Amino acid sequence: MGKHSATAPQQAGASEGDARPQIQAPLPDVPRGHHAGTRTHHGASVAAGAAPQGVGNPSAPRYSRAKGAEEYIEKRQRRGRHHVLRAALVTLVALVVAGGAAVAAYLYHINTAITAGVDDKLRDTLVETKDPGDPFYMLLLGIDKDEERAESKDYGKDYSAYRTDTIILARVDPRDGKVALISIPRDTLVDLGSNGKQKINAAYSFGGAAYATKVVSEFAGVDISHYAEIDMDGFAKVVDAIGGVTVDLPVEVKDPKYTGLDLPAGKQKLDGRTAALLGRARHAYDSYGGGDFYRAANQRMLIGAVITKVMKGGASTIVPTVTTLSGYVTTDMDVTSIASLASSFKGIDVEKDVYSGQCPTISEYVNNTWYEVCDTAAWKKIMERVDKGLPPYEDASQDFTAGVAGSVGVSTSTGDDASSSGAGGNGAAQVTPEYTGTVLVLNGTSTAGVAGNGASTLTSAGFTATTNDAPSLQAKTTVYYNGDAQAKAAGVAKTLGLSAAPVQNDGSWDTSSDVVVVFGADWIDGSAKSANTADATGAGTTVSAGSNAATGTN
Repeated sequence: MGKHSATAPQQAGASEGDARPQIQAPLPDVPRGHHAGTRTHHGASVAAGAAPQGVGNPSAPRYSRAKGAEEYIEKRQRRGRHHVLRAALVTLVALVVAGGAAVAAYLYHINTAITAGVDDKLRDTLVETKDPGDPFYMLLLGIDKDEERAESKDYGKDYSAYRTDTIILARVDPRDGKVALISIPRDTLVDLGSNGKQKINAAYSFGGAAYATKVVSEFAGVDISHYAEIDMDGFAKVVDAIGGVTVDLPVEVKDPKYTGLDLPAGKQKLDGRTAALLGRARHAYDSYGGGDFYRAANQRMLIGAVITKVMKGGASTIVPTVTTLSGYVTTDMDVTSIASLASSFKGIDVEKDVYSGQCPTISEYVNNTWYEVCDTAAWKKIMERVDKGLPPYEDASQDFTAGVAGSVGVSTSTGDDASSSGAGGNGAAQVTPEYTGTVLVLNGTSTAGVAGNGASTLTSAGFTATTNDAPSLQAKTTVYYNGDAQAKAAGVAKTLGLSAAPVQNDGSWDTSSDVVVVFGADWIDGSAKSANTADATGAGTTVSAGSNAATGTN
């Protein structure tokens, strides 16, 4: 397998037979801001106690994320420097897949700068592929470090003062021209040996890039061949350098307390500052539960947006991107390797050639701290698919962020077919989804509440939804559209995470609504997962007058 013999994905959490993971006192971290209640991810829920008010020693500001968090955010907002390490990863991926020989000579002059931070320990940890054209894994880390922190007395320049706020494992296949982006939650519980059981983002603090790479490699069960690290500065400047990026948001993004972000749903062009804020706005999704997961999905969407923009601009766009990027990224890849790899991706189609997903976890509140405990069985299946060059998910219901957070490329396919679903998994890639209009949601199953859950999810996305029982039990879940409402039906399918394309209503179903959703027996096995967003929204969700979604049998 490689130098450190990565095997199957390792369980994060208790050792075999433990009733409760014995967790080492965690390194201090910024409070997660979770609400007391139930957290739900991938169909699993955990009863939560009171939300943590911060942990660690307040007299140790060098390590404390709680100390001055709001003050720090307010200060950076005043100065207009909304940089984000999480979304900054997009620029490196864009460079890798969208560069070319035209900039090889230019890259040579900055080669020293981008590889300066790579030491022998990291190089010894990375595993070379047998052939230059073979698929390989690359670890992308976003570090909570910037120039201001590095020069301060509280933090300094040593890696032990910092953590990885963003972890993305990328599988790059030069021959097939495919890239898979798999997010790993920063709070995932792992065993760090003598350092105890900790959040995975603590690995960087304990051993820098080399140790973080080793831990992720063992956790995912794959060898890692390349590494890239980006700090908090730079992403906004890079986005501005390429003239902004265009994104499509399924729901509005409002985060007045932390980032000040207020974006409507739908397609829109973002400047660097706004794009950077979107990549950090986890609290905008507090009502859905698990804001880190929705934020991670937005980060992957931003990666796709930057790749798309750079590809359209060619060398004239790549040059300023590289110029800005060189001051903020550290990677083991030299100029020759980057140029050679980039030439393999000249014709990349982001909507078809980029796969996207994340590690499945269950949230647990242990010793006054939130952890994400890996669903090892599901994680193993995801990595087996990714390693075969397939999208991460077999079923659209596995992606519970669909229809709420942004999306990019392909997330699902069945069997060994990587082309069964398009962007967002709605089966209608040729139609731009719309998130408005009237929807009649019918329960064609024997399980009460299915239509109500679906209606709540659709209402949160911007639709006006009413419910009723179908006239008879149905075997298959289907989305029908009336008249010219195909785009609205595509939005409904995407919001519900359905992979099948919407069907024109032939008059067999109600014609007074734009769209009709009929839930069938095939929905039951995945309903708990697909309806996570509705469950997490809670009683505050408003459904249009006449709907019995909240209390009826539908």
